[in-house]
Amino acid sequence: MNALLILAQSAEHGEPHVETWITVLFGLILVAMVASLALEEKIHAKKSIIVGAFAGLCLILGTVLHLLHFVPFSRVHEDGETFGKLVELPIYIPAIDWGVITIILGASLFVEVTSRSGVFTWMAIKLTKKSGGDPWKLLVAYGCLTVLFSAVLNNVTAMIIVGSLTTVSLKKLNRTELLLGFLLVEGLLTNIGGLLTLISSVPNIIVGKTAGISFVSFFCYASPYVVLATIATLLMARVRFDIRGLKTVEEREESRRMVAGFDENEGVPSNRLFWFSVAVLIAFIGGMAGQSALPWGLDKLEMGFIALFFAGIVLLAYKAEVDKFYQTVDWDLLGFFAALFVVIHVMEDAQVLGAIGSGISSLLDLPQHVDSGVLLLVSALASSVTDNIPLAAVLANILDNLKDTEGFSSAFWWCVIFGANLGGNITPIGSASTVVAATIIHRQKLKLGFMDFVKIATPFAAVQLVIAIAYVLAVSMLFPG
Repeated sequence: MNALLILAQSAEHGEPHVETWITVLFGLILVAMVASLALEEKIHAKKSIIVGAFAGLCLILGTVLHLLHFVPFSRVHEDGETFGKLVELPIYIPAIDWGVITIILGASLFVEVTSRSGVFTWMAIKLTKKSGGDPWKLLVAYGCLTVLFSAVLNNVTAMIIVGSLTTVSLKKLNRTELLLGFLLVEGLLTNIGGLLTLISSVPNIIVGKTAGISFVSFFCYASPYVVLATIATLLMARVRFDIRGLKTVEEREESRRMVAGFDENEGVPSNRLFWFSVAVLIAFIGGMAGQSALPWGLDKLEMGFIALFFAGIVLLAYKAEVDKFYQTVDWDLLGFFAALFVVIHVMEDAQVLGAIGSGISSLLDLPQHVDSGVLLLVSALASSVTDNIPLAAVLANILDNLKDTEGFSSAFWWCVIFGANLGGNITPIGSASTVVAATIIHRQKLKLGFMDFVKIATPFAAVQLVIAIAYVLAVSMLFPG
């Protein structure tokens, strides 16, 4: 890269020493924030307000205790030469992962506007008719679509698109009692799909690059697990949410007659607008999937820009009433993520994540094979309450320093990769896609609190983690090194 926007002092100063009591204090604040989110309904406050209050507390304490680095931004050339005007920004602005914010904003607007053309209704009804109205077949179809979209796009965009299709299908079948199960399972499957390729999630890229894992090697290693975990998740959902297939001939015939009466074109107000939306949707998916291969340096604009760019294109079709679409944006969701990133940023400066990483690294002294399983499990638990991106970076750095030591196993890299991704299925704040899934569920007036999510999702996550541990151990024994 020719130039990067970085903190001016980041390369000059190592990690500052932080007193142990300060790290413990901020660790307790993190625990208090998670507990407050778990009691969200009793507190009667939105997630953005809860996390926003903790973000404010963290910023104040971080400033008073001299943890934060109030350094202006400058443009730095790859040879280290600084040039350009320094840009003064409030400390909480660069703390936010604007890539995630812009993806959610752009993809949400894009789906909302595109749905006006009837393209998502058309797709949902087509898929419903193909399934013959069988709920089990529909779950399998949407589950596989979720995994595929998560692998080639990103898990947030996958959840937004598939969630929209699912809502249309089940409402059309008058099976809205299944909507909670479908949406929650799709949220869990986004994190499984995020394991399929090296570029499916940021932790994959961070750990894969540090470990020197190629794209093909990553896919060959991860794909069998993704298939196994997807099948297990769908089968568990079948039992947990009582999503049964149509058993008798009479049931199947009645369902076929019902779906035969569905007209996929009834929600299409204009053929011209419909085909315009189809073309833009294909371009949108292609742009998101091939973002890293865009020419002329456009790949540096990242997925958030692509999402916003295509949202702007489809908004042109309704340029006189764009304010209606702006009103549909879930500002609580965006505010929640912005505040959460600020909290995690301060936690990183307070070395809470470093302490978690160091604690996890001490597990490598356990007996062979036991260390791998415990590392994967604890990585998942840690990523369920913190941002898995800085956690993956901390653990990758620790493993990189240990890779030449006696007893080091290449399976450790995969333990961190699997743990960082699957930990997002334990709590509704474990990953961006599970937050989006919970938000869609609430939008449909379905009851699902923080602890409700944990109670339902934990058995799924436990099975996924057990399969992951068994899979990593099996591969490490069959192909040592």
